Amino acid sequence: MTEGRPTFPVEPWSLTEIGLDHASLAVNESVFALANGHIGMRGSFEEGEPVVVPGTYLNGFFEERPLPYAEAGYGFPEQGQTVVNVTDGKLIRLLVGDTPLDLDYGEIVSHRRTLDLRRGVLRRTTEWRSPNGRTVTVTSTRLVSLRRRSIAAIEYAVECTDGHGDLYVALQSDLLANEPVESGSEGDDPRAAAALARPLVSELAVARGQRAVLVHRTKRSRLRMAAGMDHVVEVPDTSTEDVEATDDLARFTLAARLPQGSSVRMVKYLAYGWSSRRSAAALRDQVEGALATAKLAGFERLLREQREVLDAHWLHADVEVEGDEEMQQAVRVGVFHLLQAGLRAERQPIPAKGLTGPGYDGHTFWDTETYVLPALTYIAPEAARDALRWRHSTLELARERAGVLGLRGAAFPWRTIRGEETSGYWPAGTAAFHINADIADAVVRYHNATLDEEFDRDHGAELLIETARLWASLGHFDAEDGFRIDGVTGPDEYTAVVDNNVYTNLMAQRNLREAAAAAERQPDVAGRLEVTEEEVAHWLRAARLMRVPWDNRLGVHMQSEAFTHHQEWDFEGTPADHYPLLMHYPYFDIYRKQVVKQADLVMALHLRGDAFTAEEKAADFAYYEARTVRDSSLSATQQAVVAAETGHLELAYDYWGEATLTDLHNLHGNSGHGLHIASLAGGWTVAVAGFGGMRDHDGRLQFAPRLPERISRLRFRLNYQGRCLLVAVTPTEATYRLSEGEPLDVHHHGRRITVSEHEVVAEIPPAPQVEPVCQPAGAAPRRRGKA
Repeated sequence: MTEGRPTFPVEPWSLTEIGLDHASLAVNESVFALANGHIGMRGSFEEGEPVVVPGTYLNGFFEERPLPYAEAGYGFPEQGQTVVNVTDGKLIRLLVGDTPLDLDYGEIVSHRRTLDLRRGVLRRTTEWRSPNGRTVTVTSTRLVSLRRRSIAAIEYAVECTDGHGDLYVALQSDLLANEPVESGSEGDDPRAAAALARPLVSELAVARGQRAVLVHRTKRSRLRMAAGMDHVVEVPDTSTEDVEATDDLARFTLAARLPQGSSVRMVKYLAYGWSSRRSAAALRDQVEGALATAKLAGFERLLREQREVLDAHWLHADVEVEGDEEMQQAVRVGVFHLLQAGLRAERQPIPAKGLTGPGYDGHTFWDTETYVLPALTYIAPEAARDALRWRHSTLELARERAGVLGLRGAAFPWRTIRGEETSGYWPAGTAAFHINADIADAVVRYHNATLDEEFDRDHGAELLIETARLWASLGHFDAEDGFRIDGVTGPDEYTAVVDNNVYTNLMAQRNLREAAAAAERQPDVAGRLEVTEEEVAHWLRAARLMRVPWDNRLGVHMQSEAFTHHQEWDFEGTPADHYPLLMHYPYFDIYRKQVVKQADLVMALHLRGDAFTAEEKAADFAYYEARTVRDSSLSATQQAVVAAETGHLELAYDYWGEATLTDLHNLHGNSGHGLHIASLAGGWTVAVAGFGGMRDHDGRLQFAPRLPERISRLRFRLNYQGRCLLVAVTPTEATYRLSEGEPLDVHHHGRRITVSEHEVVAEIPPAPQVEPVCQPAGAAPRRRGKA
């Protein structure tokens, strides 16, 4: 599938498609997706065509597939997991006379779709002239409810506008299972989703009146799901209705006569549910009950509820950017999709693509804890809590995996949907143990930001203890009394199975210390888990003696042991069309040279910035900037944050644009298979941690704000320990104020200030003078220019 780069008018609170751009069809299906953390619906048209990937997804609902290996090995996962395109309820096919409305045929007089970020709906208006000359205007409003977790709804109206007299139309409202979809394959790209042919087996199909329900189960994973629809119709003249249900298709048909200038209106209510245990009858009853209450509430009530939920969240989540209108729009689009991915996930994972497409097989990775949860912790803490509770619910599987690997504690999976390891590539999967420390880091951040004692007692402390146990058994003390963690892969997948990866070691160091603190803080939990004083002492000694490789000759940290001794990559001799490198060069060649896929040690400069001096950060950033090719969408965010901290503000601004516009500009050429949720979260992260300079080491909020030349004002909010902190930054000063809560001590450029409901204004010192840094040939950030 070849994907284009869409264009959108710059608007502060919406994203609009004007006209039909076939080259960008798949990307627009992703960016116009609606979700609530439980249901995800891509932005395909109600009429069903034109379409590239029509997907509808339920969080946690997947099918298993065997993982093939040329040569099997001990501990290799045997089963993969792939998200299923479930029963499609978006479909409302329209026949104008006897001609189906298809935007590929006839004439599009005008077309406009808008994603409304305040109201949480997708609105569409299309004026279309059929091949036989009849003209209709179709309007629709689609929502996936943020208040009613199992509900979606579509208002669909057709008006006769051509002046040629009465018009007969038919609307076919469908539930369609086992919908034919493109496989998701992008050439030989291993990131693409695996194809699943007809994964759903029918168990129940019922229809009566204007309502229908289909119940299906998967063949291998044995999960069961139900989809239901009900309708309210308004017709101006005579009409007929019919409903039917077969194994994979339920259809409600409305035929109506439209006098000139009149319209027919249909509201379609949808309900979804799934379970690994409940019966087909129970799921049918569940969705029918949800449909009944949604229909009773009415579409206007659903719209009001959606606006109320988003109004409450935007009060804490909004980032205001002055001086760059495109960036203002992009940051809000990113935060909107972040909220959609997490608000109602409720003990289900937040996948790398959210629920916007089948990319990465619908898997959850470490970027949930490292990119998504840091933002949600401060703008929607209840969503961060629920994501961590999901991790805790998979703890027994992680313990089992550690046992298979001969380790203590818990070994969380590199990629998964339900909690089992499903990565078939050992060096970049199982060896990437840093995910344990990433989870621990998210636990610590959430607890420090919320002081949620119940979470700490019931979930957090146990996660910290079991992840610490993994490090204690994975690492060892060497003859010089240092603590080593060998044979692991850090965030940089171009340097795999290495010794003493700095990011991994420093994150593990924090994990060990925080586990010791949790054991002291929660003695009942420590007792239940049989934590001994000797074990805690071992953790603290390992943390104190953690090996952090340093190159005395170059005056920089080694990303991993001996990394700076490796051969340099020939960037000048690498053609521009040979990126990403993993698609054009053997891993053997990549692994043994100084080339970095994505920020690794640079990420440590951000997340473990308390372990480095300012001089070390400047030197390390310059060294690794020249070797990082950003073949991952995860990189630009971290490079932007550290660039801002080390004084490279304009470079940080360029990386901010790259991270935030990853999907709106389709910069990686694969947004059609789903949005890059972590990169979208990066829009918030760079604003707050980059230009706002926010750090939360040891639970203490620190700010060191500085703005790039283009931005005249930046304003953001943080939820922190029952308070709402507002921060406003200009080129010369920062203003801090609490809109809720008791006074709070924070640090501004190293100086302690007390923030209350009264504004505190602090001067911003000049940025340090820095030498320019360089990137590999062909890997400079995608600069957006000054205009």
